[in-house]
Formats: sequence, structure tokens, C-alpha cells
Amino acid sequence: MRTDTLFYRLFQEFPGIFFELIDRQYNEARNYEFTSVELKQTAFRMDGVFVPKSDVTRQPVYFVEVQFQLDLSFYRRLFAEVFLYLRQNPGVNLWRVVVIYPNRSVEADDLATYQELIDSQRVRRIYLNELGETTSLGIGIVQLIVEREETAVERARRLILQTREEIEDAATTREILELIETILLYKLTQLSREELAEMLGLIDDEFRQTRMYQSIKQEGLEEGKQEGKQEAKLEAVPRLLALGLTVEQIAEALDLSIAQVQSIAESQSS
Repeated sequence: MRTDTLFYRLFQEFPGIFFELIDRQYNEARNYEFTSVELKQTAFRMDGVFVPKSDVTRQPVYFVEVQFQLDLSFYRRLFAEVFLYLRQNPGVNLWRVVVIYPNRSVEADDLATYQELIDSQRVRRIYLNELGETTSLGIGIVQLIVEREETAVERARRLILQTREEIEDAATTREILELIETILLYKLTQLSREELAEMLGLIDDEFRQTRMYQSIKQEGLEEGKQEGKQEAKLEAVPRLLALGLTVEQIAEALDLSIAQVQSIAESQSS
């Protein structure tokens, strides 16, 4: 998964985070729809645009660009797309461009052509490594994307704890947990889903509702079923026990006796 895809998923599921990022109110997102825009009769596609749900003449359209690699023609392409959009949407009068960089080193230095625009209030450049410490859950999740690998898990643990303390809605909590897990799987490619879940301490009733848990569970069940060998079935048991399945559930899923599964469970606890 590309880094920009992570951001667009983040803004799609939690658009309020974008408005926090540009120092606006989180609930301002209620007035917008986050979408991608195909510019007619061109090869241009704008992946991230916040379009007002109503009264487009009074609220700005936000063009969002996530740029994690050096592109010497970036600003030329960006403003070509913006002005083509404005030409094709004559009702839009107010607009802003927000460019998200991991740091200043990946920003193109070809600024002269658009210097006045870049220096104006029309354009906001955000460097994630310069955001500093924050108490905002949303900004913290954004920062996790650029966190160093050696400290990413610890930051994720803090974000998970903060999520549980601040978010009362169970469905929203699960969505945030899944997003944190997705970011870490993207960053820490050497880890399996199981290893990551264990490192984060996520084996609980709340985690069992997430897509990651369901994926791990299904992998364990299918591993035993597809192999069809006694040894493979027995090897799958500890994984499923770690996920919190009962002895009876595992025995039924793998076509084993309860005594066989119980024996493995007891050996694991001893």
C-alpha cells in the first residue's frame, strides 16, 4: 500500500483529521465530502478533494496532495490540475491547496514559477516531522505514518490506549484500531499479523471484532482444513488459542477431539 493511499483512506474514514491538520475545527468535516475527481478530456485525476456538500460559493474546496517522493515537476502538475478543475467548475470561487510532506527534503525547489501562489493563503504546506508533540488523537495517527520503525510500535500502543480512553462508540474504536494496524503492517513488513497483534496487546474482545483478527482467525482455520493432516491441524491449535477461541470451537473447526485440543492448551499453559 502506497503512503498516499494510507492518507486518503484516513481522510475518507475520518475527514475531521484533515481539518485538524490545517488548524480548523474537527467537526467542520460535516460540511464536506472527500472524493476523487476525474478532470474531463484529460489524463489528470485528483485523488483527494474536499468538496463542500452545499453552498460551494461560500466554503472553499480543498485540494489535498500527499507527496512523499521528490518530483521536480510537482508544482507544475499540481497547479495545472487545480486551474483545470476551476475552469471546469465555474461555480467554485474559494479554494485552498494543502500539500503534505514527510519533511522538507522531498519538496521540489522549482518554486519560482508559482512563488506568489505558494506564499499566499491559497497554499498550505505541512511537514509532518515538524508538527511536534500533540494531544490530538487524529494528528497522532497521521504522525504514526512517518514514525521511525524502532519507535512505531510504542507510539501505536499509546494511540490505542488513547483511543480507548477518548472514543466511546465501539464501531469507531474498531475502525481506528484497524487503521493503526494497517499503518504498522505497511511500515513493519517483516511482521506477520499475529506478531503485530501480540506486540500491540490487542488480543481482547474489542480486537476480535476487527478485520485483522478475522483475517488471522480465518488463516488459522483454513490452514488446518486445507492441509488435512493431523500434524498441520495440531500446529494450528496454539495460534487459535492465542486468539481466544475456546477448546470446543477449535475442536469443531479442525475436526479434532476436545481431548486433543485440551491437551495442547494445557501444555501451552504449563
